[in-house]
Amino acid sequence: MSTAFERWRAATLAPFKVRIFAAIWIATLVSTFGSLIQGVGAAWLMLSIAPSADMVALVQTSTTLPIMLLSLLAGALSDIWDRRRLMLIAQAVMLLVSFALAWITWRGQITPWLLLGLTFLLGSGAALYAPAWQSSVGEQVPRALVPSAVALNSLGFNIARTVGPAIGGAIVAAFGAQLAFLVNAVSYVGLIMVLGAWRRGPPQRTLPPESLGVAVLAGLRYARLSPMLVAIFVRATVFGLLGSAVWALMPLIARDLVSGGAVTYGVLLGAFGAGAVVGALMVSHLRERISNEALVRAGSVVFGLGSIAAAVSPWLATTMMALFCAGAAWVGCLSTFNASVQISSPRWVVGRTVAIYQMMTFGGLAFGSWLWGEVAHAVSLRTSLVAAGVGFFLSLPLGRWLRVPQSESLDLESIRGSSPALSPKVDLVAQSGPIVINVEFHIAPEDRAAFVTAMLELARVRRRDGARGWSLMQDLDHPEVWVERFHSPTWTAHLRRRLRMTRADHSIEERVYRFHRGGSRPRIVRYLERPPTAIEAAAKSYGERIGERAAMTDPLIPGSAGTDEPPARRSP
Repeated sequence: MSTAFERWRAATLAPFKVRIFAAIWIATLVSTFGSLIQGVGAAWLMLSIAPSADMVALVQTSTTLPIMLLSLLAGALSDIWDRRRLMLIAQAVMLLVSFALAWITWRGQITPWLLLGLTFLLGSGAALYAPAWQSSVGEQVPRALVPSAVALNSLGFNIARTVGPAIGGAIVAAFGAQLAFLVNAVSYVGLIMVLGAWRRGPPQRTLPPESLGVAVLAGLRYARLSPMLVAIFVRATVFGLLGSAVWALMPLIARDLVSGGAVTYGVLLGAFGAGAVVGALMVSHLRERISNEALVRAGSVVFGLGSIAAAVSPWLATTMMALFCAGAAWVGCLSTFNASVQISSPRWVVGRTVAIYQMMTFGGLAFGSWLWGEVAHAVSLRTSLVAAGVGFFLSLPLGRWLRVPQSESLDLESIRGSSPALSPKVDLVAQSGPIVINVEFHIAPEDRAAFVTAMLELARVRRRDGARGWSLMQDLDHPEVWVERFHSPTWTAHLRRRLRMTRADHSIEERVYRFHRGGSRPRIVRYLERPPTAIEAAAKSYGERIGERAAMTDPLIPGSAGTDEPPARRSP
């Protein structure tokens, strides 16, 4: 029998056995120290050059707003381009901006809006980096270790948070914000070196990558038509919106509620980070014992209580304890959201779904930072923190309609990755199309209601993977005959849609196919939709008159029944 410690270690620390994950984790830890030191410097510098609640809160907004604006583009790039190269570019951008910020501050030329502009650029680099980094976790460790790896990434961030802000506060108090910015610039060097040495295997591509615009739309479509992902996105947005009050107003908590300075601010951030470390160490263990939904609900209650306690506490010790509990709840909930997104998404779209998750979460964080700053400026700091804390309790009923899913059992491997479509009988090019698919079912009268219900679920899968114009038709003369119809804009899009079907999706398709009573499998027929000009050209090519041809009876349109799709006809 294994001990409790051994079970905890197996659940939490197993990803460290993978060398590349460990190397990136250590380098990221160093970089995170620099980023947190820079964050303390920026917030305290703003407090000294523009000491109002709304301007201080805008420092947090300028860091998180780029994640909301740019994450989706960055996620699409991470799915269609080399993730390692994208991560290197992002790190290089942040290194240069940090040096520029240190130089301008040292020369005494910094202004509030210039500070916000440069922190916005740093946030843009983080927005470019984060989806590629998060989605690369599945390349660094096996799928079974992804939740633990996500939790360890949160652990690294929060280990840095426990002492990084305190170090940042000491650096700012002793040497000024410019040294904090310089330390941040140097911290990127190690991660750049590790990423430069990482040799990823070449991506396995059977089709050319999508264009950026098509990839973005495909990611949005997939997310919109995935109920599990929608639930995660909404819950994460609400959590970020309410939790942003503590983040954005912490400099004011340090100054106005516990009468401290830059070092006190760093200590409060350290207390929050220490709690987050505990949360990151325990979340994998907790996820084995309670559901994701129960974990998120408990985290919301704890964070809400922490926000209220920080508002009413006049003592540093009790405020630190409140922020410690809030930190544990913060990382427990966010790592659960993050891991759930990754294991609910197939590899072809995981960069985009992670990006959408970050866009929604940090969009809530950015908007909330502005909102709670305005409330603190117009009413009071205590009122702002208490209102956010109460909001956590009011958000609990969301779990009745938007439960955080348990996705660990989903099999998201491609079911057709090793079985290419049958070759068409005529010459084709990649852009030939549209390709129209008809699937003919024979349904017994007593099965019609259940068949239509099951077909609606299959329609969602078809549309999510790229099918267009989906419809279900019933034969007026033979009511037992039903035809599912949809199309893909091009031959390449048709092949790409087929490769996206996972084993989990296939089980939905098989459930529908079991209603068919006209043979072992429904009859599947592929057509090429021909515009009038193509029909005229085809008629001349084959020596036939247009009037003698009908698109649906063209002898060049083959049809077949079986487990795969039959050959397609193509435009000349």
